[in-house]
Amino acid sequence: MNKNKPKYKQIIEAAVVVMAENGYHSSQVSKIAKKAGVADGTIYLYFKNKEDILVSLFQDKMGQFIERIEYETTSRQSAEEKLLTLIETHFKQLAADHHLAIVTQLELRQSNKELRTKINNVLKRYLAVIDNIVEEGIREELFRDNLNRRLVRQLIFGMMDETVTNWVMKDQRYNLEEQAEDVHSFIVNGLARSRS
Repeated sequence: MNKNKPKYKQIIEAAVVVMAENGYHSSQVSKIAKKAGVADGTIYLYFKNKEDILVSLFQDKMGQFIERIEYETTSRQSAEEKLLTLIETHFKQLAADHHLAIVTQLELRQSNKELRTKINNVLKRYLAVIDNIVEEGIREELFRDNLNRRLVRQLIFGMMDETVTNWVMKDQRYNLEEQAEDVHSFIVNGLARSRS
């Protein structure tokens, strides 16, 4: 894949905007090409088809997203701080790019099973960050140790994901980043060891 060639990035950036504004199904490759300022045929030098553009877009953007989250959380001391940083960074990155937020929250929710599998493969690295924070929280006795780890991971990711989706559906009329502390508080209190 010619990922380092300048037109690859141009096409990815154009695809984010076109898919956010028109929806995945109405985003013809020709529209993406026009937005990117390249010939239709140029797109096929980089991508097999429109679905390949969507998956590549997610891999590219989510890869950067996860790197940022790994970097930000690593520099924090406790599991509680890492969790808050994870939530804040998740919200901040999507709040900063509303076109990307629309694509990740709405357009990536295609029913195509093969597409879902590819997207879930990209998310594995992100879910591993969540798993590590939960394990650290158990070791620090912040969280109880009898947790269903898989369910906890789904709940943490699902809570952040649903918060962003809600914000997108409400046309981003409020500050997404301000939701981080409440989400953090719900998670920490829900997973906490009993203080008795």
